[in-house]
Amino acid sequence: MSDTATQHTDVEGVDGGVGLTALLVAAARAIETHRHDSLAQDRYAEHFVRAAPACTQWPVRIEQATDGDANPLWGRFARYFGLRTRVLDDFLLTSVGTGATQVVLLGAGLDTRAYRLTWPSDCVVFEIDRAGVLAFKHQVLADLVATPKVKRVPVPVDLRDDWVTALTGAGFDPTAPSVWLAEGLLFYLPSAAETYLIDTVDQLTTGGSALAFEAKVEKHLLKYRDSATYTATREQIGIDLLQLFDKDPRPDSTGDLRAKGWSARMRTPFEFTEQHGRGPLPEANDALEGNRWVFAHKPRP
Repeated sequence: MSDTATQHTDVEGVDGGVGLTALLVAAARAIETHRHDSLAQDRYAEHFVRAAPACTQWPVRIEQATDGDANPLWGRFARYFGLRTRVLDDFLLTSVGTGATQVVLLGAGLDTRAYRLTWPSDCVVFEIDRAGVLAFKHQVLADLVATPKVKRVPVPVDLRDDWVTALTGAGFDPTAPSVWLAEGLLFYLPSAAETYLIDTVDQLTTGGSALAFEAKVEKHLLKYRDSATYTATREQIGIDLLQLFDKDPRPDSTGDLRAKGWSARMRTPFEFTEQHGRGPLPEANDALEGNRWVFAHKPRP
């Protein structure tokens, strides 16, 4: 097991806890980028992996992973992240193409959509995350002399703190249509924090806005502790995802949004595997069985 096994759930940057999972997803995007049948391109992702001491030995190409695509972490799980990246890319671009002028990335992590996607000229991307995570990302991208393709506004604040004041203070306009993304975020938050976040997004949005988030709907997370995905992640890179996930019963955020007048559709990742012809398919004792991607829209008046 790697020396990243000791996890600190409250680490400020990307050196442990939830911050380390941002590097896991970056490594998956790097592997996806180098595939001949890639669904998403992120040429910055491998630079994050190489810049962090905790993961300099992680693969950034599938050929570097033991057993290649048969590896449950760098094969199947990484394909999941590659598919998720593509699906959420499409959702954001469709949303700004139909009127949203602001993009809010909640728990942005090492997201590089402001740099790698083509946005309308009047769009603004707000990236909310802890200062340490955003500082690491800024340093890596500055070293690469990377330039965003859109107005990018980092908002360094912990989502457990007063992020609303930080976001509006950074220029977010609640009266203009917006699209929000909580990618790989909500299941790390206490149940009450998730409910607050969903309620707040509703209060900060006007008609024509949209929201996508990832949820887990299984009632007993530990049922999958010995799944190939969780086992490989623990043994190969020392990240115990089940230790990081909040153990509260999850709220019905999809139902809450519908009750507030939003339209919301919950889909499985496997539906998009069939759509794109690439990605994970169901398997026995599947850690992905309870994963859902939710796409919600707030109707115009």
